[in-house]
Amino acid sequence: MFATTSQRVALIIIDMQQGMATLEAGERNNPHAEANIQRLLATWRQSQQPVVHVRHLSRSSESPFWPGQSGVLFQPELEPLATEHIVDKNVPDAFTHSGLEHWLHARGIHKLVVVGVSTSNSVEATVRSAGNLGFETYVVSDATFTFAKRDYAGTYRTAEEVHAMSLANLAGEYAEVVSTEEALEFVELGAGLPTTHRC
Repeated sequence: MFATTSQRVALIIIDMQQGMATLEAGERNNPHAEANIQRLLATWRQSQQPVVHVRHLSRSSESPFWPGQSGVLFQPELEPLATEHIVDKNVPDAFTHSGLEHWLHARGIHKLVVVGVSTSNSVEATVRSAGNLGFETYVVSDATFTFAKRDYAGTYRTAEEVHAMSLANLAGEYAEVVSTEEALEFVELGAGLPTTHRC
C-alpha cells in the first residue's frame, strides 16, 4: 500500500528556487506546475511521507544559482520544513556526490515521486540515475516544467516539445509518468502506485 510505513514514498522536489521564477529563465511550459507541486507537498506532509528538497548551487559566479544570491533561495511557497531533508548539488543529477542514495536506503525508501525543474535537465538526469540505481520512480508530468531551446540541428523547439521529449525518454525505461491527480489519489486513498515496467 502506498501510505504504509513499509512502503514509504519520497517526494523529490528538484530546484524549485527563486532563480527559476524569473523572466530571464526563458519561455517555459506548465504554468500551473508550482501550484501542483504545492498540492503534492501539502498532501505528503499531511500523510507524513518523506520529502526531499533539492537545491542547485552553481560553480559559476555568473549564474543566478551562485551561492549567496537570491536565486539560490527556495521559492517561499515551497520552503522546506526543519524536518525535511535538503540535498545540495552542483551538477544536474541529484544523486551525484550528494549522499541522496544512502539517505534513502538508510530509511528504507525505495519509491520516489519526482517533481520540479527542469524536465530536460535536472529532472531527467536525476530520474535516469534513480531508475538505474533500482528505485521505483514516478515523474509527475504536470508538476514538472522546462524551457524552450534549439535542438542540435538548430531547430527551435517549444518548451512543451522539449518537455514531451524528456518524458518520452524516461517513460518505461527509467520511470513511470503520472499526473498530479494520479499521484494525489495514490496518497489520499492509500492506494498502491502503478507498477513500473522497464525494458
